[in-house]
Amino acid sequence: PDSQCQEQPVNFVAQTTAQALSKTGDALADSKVVLPWLLGAVGAPAFFVGLLVPIRESLALLPQILVGGVIRRVPIRKGFWAGASLAQGACILAMAALALGGMTGTAAGWSIIALLTLFSLARGVASIAAKDVLGKTVSKGRRGRVSGQAATLSGLTAGAVGAYLMLSPEGTRPEWLLYALIGAAGACWLVAAAAFMRTVEYPGATEGGRSLGDLVADQMRLLARDRDLQLFIAARALMISTALVAPLYVTLAQQRTGETLDGLGWLMIASGLASAVSASFWGVFADRSSRATMALAATIAGVLGLGVVWALATLPSAGDHIAFYAAILFVLGIAHAGVRIGRKTHVVDLAGGDRKAEYVALSNTVIGVLLLLTGAFVGFLMGFGVTMAIAVLSVLALAGAALAMMMPNVQA
Repeated sequence: PDSQCQEQPVNFVAQTTAQALSKTGDALADSKVVLPWLLGAVGAPAFFVGLLVPIRESLALLPQILVGGVIRRVPIRKGFWAGASLAQGACILAMAALALGGMTGTAAGWSIIALLTLFSLARGVASIAAKDVLGKTVSKGRRGRVSGQAATLSGLTAGAVGAYLMLSPEGTRPEWLLYALIGAAGACWLVAAAAFMRTVEYPGATEGGRSLGDLVADQMRLLARDRDLQLFIAARALMISTALVAPLYVTLAQQRTGETLDGLGWLMIASGLASAVSASFWGVFADRSSRATMALAATIAGVLGLGVVWALATLPSAGDHIAFYAAILFVLGIAHAGVRIGRKTHVVDLAGGDRKAEYVALSNTVIGVLLLLTGAFVGFLMGFGVTMAIAVLSVLALAGAALAMMMPNVQA
């Protein structure tokens, strides 16, 4: 409304600051790199590593269909984001505290997984609330800049932390530095909550909500009648493997090269740099052919994994230096960025008209369920060894690439 236009400068700054802090927390407690390292540091069984990404991603997706209806009934919604941010920060701080307190082994593994479960549910609430409040308080032409500037600020911070861990002499790094890093991630969410509450939000409409039963029934009917959407969801489900395999490489690196924090710094920088250098390329490619983008990216991830398994079997000494694993995560990060950008572009172009929200919600719901099932499967595979799990996930990625090329070319 016109009455809120004068509040946009403070709202822009408040939400950019809050998102930058939230994204910094995500980077400093990354479920693909940092949390696997934490599990290794506390001596948790490798089984738990396979659960990190599925729980982190699926439980942030599944509650959204329910939470959206609840948030819609409340005129002022910024409190949902702030409360969820406080919950996320508390969960991450608790992870650092239990590790610093000396908890180890299976007990530490289950405790971290339980805290990650609560964190992810809060994340789902924050995701819905952030989009709703942004739409109410920042005008259309400025919303992208909120996310863009926040991502830049958080990326620079995470890169600086990774560089410090990589370059600082080992003798200057205290034993508790890893736990302090994760504690700092938790603190980021606490400060983010305070920043977000500075947003000046006027009461919004509370009409137009739909029941959960109606939404689920509509989505199931949509899935049953749309073959192109079925193909997309099947391909996306197989490409889940490009996200699930990253923690396995981190575990392998920790097992083969030790637990010194300079190794973690190498991996943090490689993972963060990959998306930064490849996102623009994938974006342009996806606008030409999103299915080819998904197929190429998944192929890179699959071939990479099989190549790593072969290299470790035939040249065992190749896995003795952290640079080997940093290079792997860099290439995997490029591939995963392509999968993400390709699938986001494809589903939007596939939907067309006013069906975008339906298609996104349905695919997110199905993938959320499949992530939990796949996580249990990866945990089972870890019992046969990390390289076995990497090989199976790599084959799934290649199968996803083949299926992607069967999808329609929606940019034609």
